[in-house]
Amino acid sequence: MRGFVVGLLIGLLIPPLGIWVYLTAGSPPVATGDAPFPFEGRIVQLPLHARIDRELVKTPPVEPSSTNLEIGAHIYRQQCAACHGLYGLPAGFAKGMFPEAPQLWEPHRNGVVGVSDDLPGETYWKVANGIRLSGMPAFNHVLNQTQMWQVSLLLANADKPLPPGILALLKQPLNPDPGAQQ
Repeated sequence: MRGFVVGLLIGLLIPPLGIWVYLTAGSPPVATGDAPFPFEGRIVQLPLHARIDRELVKTPPVEPSSTNLEIGAHIYRQQCAACHGLYGLPAGFAKGMFPEAPQLWEPHRNGVVGVSDDLPGETYWKVANGIRLSGMPAFNHVLNQTQMWQVSLLLANADKPLPPGILALLKQPLNPDPGAQQ
């Protein structure tokens, strides 16, 4: 019986010790160019969708008026475009992120533009709270609720015709020189 208990204890200690050695030896994929862990995306996606479904606000408190869409476009340019690109102008360094930041003004799966197939409340949740293991930061301490809704409504309408002034704003390249005026 004593041999069984000793064997059981050794068997219980070896896996955590092996994991510790693996992690401290610098073996895991930690660079953005490394191949992901098996099931890495699923680790976040399954609970993410369950939590969003639980906390989703179905009716935005802000209307998608021209004014709100224009304000949303200005906020998008300042806070989102560096990673998610502009209309016809993808963000170059998004490819260096892991996972790669989706380009929100380009069609992707099944021709859907950005996140226009998501409910505005889902986009709002992601903007407000961020997404772990994705590089998406939380903006709830940077933007107020109205601003986050304005951006979310803009993105929900990315597949629809936008007023010309808003479209022109979203097509204007970001200023590559931070010291220059736009």
